[in-house]
Amino acid sequence: METARGTLLGRVALSRRVVYSPPVSGNSFGERFRVTTFGESHGGAVGVIVDGCPAGHPFPADRIAAQLGRRRPGQSRLTSARNESDSFEVLSGVDPQTQKTLGTPIAISVRNQDAKSHHYDELAELYRPSHADYTYDARYGLRFVAGGGRASARETVGRVAAGALAEDLLATVHGISIVAWVSSVADIEAPAPDEATLDRDTVDGNPVRCPDPTVAAAMEARIDGARRDGDTLGGIVRCVARGVPPGLGEPVFHKLTADLAAAMMSLPATRGFEIGEGFASTRMRGSEHNDPFEPDPGRGPQGIRTRTNHSGGVQGGISNGETIRFAVAFKPVATIFKPQDTVNRRGEPGVYSARGRHDPCVVPRAVPMVEAMTALVLCDHWLRRQGVRIEEH
Repeated sequence: METARGTLLGRVALSRRVVYSPPVSGNSFGERFRVTTFGESHGGAVGVIVDGCPAGHPFPADRIAAQLGRRRPGQSRLTSARNESDSFEVLSGVDPQTQKTLGTPIAISVRNQDAKSHHYDELAELYRPSHADYTYDARYGLRFVAGGGRASARETVGRVAAGALAEDLLATVHGISIVAWVSSVADIEAPAPDEATLDRDTVDGNPVRCPDPTVAAAMEARIDGARRDGDTLGGIVRCVARGVPPGLGEPVFHKLTADLAAAMMSLPATRGFEIGEGFASTRMRGSEHNDPFEPDPGRGPQGIRTRTNHSGGVQGGISNGETIRFAVAFKPVATIFKPQDTVNRRGEPGVYSARGRHDPCVVPRAVPMVEAMTALVLCDHWLRRQGVRIEEH
C-alpha cells in the first residue's frame, strides 16, 4: 500500500516538474515606480501598467505621444517599413475630467494595426540565427512565433510610454532633462557634442539622430548601403541626464550604476554599457581619473561640485549632483536578408531566408528607448529616497 502510494506521489511530482512553470517577475521593472509591459509584436496590442505614480500629476499625454512618435517604425528608409501610428489609449489611473494621475495603476494600451503574421509562418519549426526563437523554446517549451513575440523591439512601446511619464515627473520636481543621441554607427564615430546644451531638436535634425550633420550623412549612407546589401549594422547611443540631485542610488546591490546598466541591457540588441570614462578608465591613472571636489556656493544645499566628471555623475553607486553620462552598445540587427544556415525544432539542418520588415540599424530608434529607461531608473530611485531621512528646516 505504502509502496503504491509512494509510486503515485512520485509520478505526480515528476509530472509537475515537467509541466509546471512558476510565476516570474521578468516582465516588471522598478521598486517604487514599477512598470509592467504586456503584449507581443504581432498580437492585438502592446502597452504598460505603471504602479506607484504619485497622485495629482498632470498626465503628460503630449510628451508620451512625442516619444512614441520618435520610437515608432516607418519614420524613414533607415527604419522598418511597418506602418504603426502608435496612438495610445489610457485605460485607468487618470481622472478623465482633470487629466491628473489618481495614484492608482495607470494602464496604457497601443493597438497593433499593421501586423503581418503570415510573414513568419515557416518559423513555427525553424530557428532564426541569433534571435530568441531557440532560447524561448528552451525556456518555455513554446513561443509566440510571429515577430518574435515579447523578444521584439515592439515590446518597448510600453517602456517608452512609461518613461515619458517618469521623465515628466522628474522635469517637474527636479528640472531633470534627459537627452540621448547616436554617437557611432559601425566604425563611423561622431565628435562629442556639448553635453551641457544638447537638445532633442538638434538630435532629431536628421534620420540617424546624430547631432553632427556631416557625420550623420556618412552614417546614413553606410546604413542605406547595408540595407541595399540585405545586411545590418550596429552602433552606440550615448545619453546624459542633467540636473540629477545628489543622493539617488542604493549603497550595495541597487547602485544607480547597476540599475542603469540593468535597464539598458534589458533593451533588445544591447551588448554593452559604460558610465563616465567607462573602459577608457582602464588606461588612466587614479590621478587622472579622480574628480576633485571644489566649492560652488550656487549649487545645492552644500555648495559642492566636482571639477571634472570622469565618474559620470555617480560615485559609490550614488549620484553626486553632476551630469550622469553613459553609453550603450547595440549589435547589428539579427534579421538579415541573406540565406543563413540553421536548424529546426528537431535539430535537422536547414536554411533560413528572412521575410518581413526590419530595421537595417536599430540605433536611431533606440534613442528614445534609452531615454525612457534612464527616466524609469531615476524616477524609481527618486521615489525610493523619499522617507529615507528627516529633512531639517
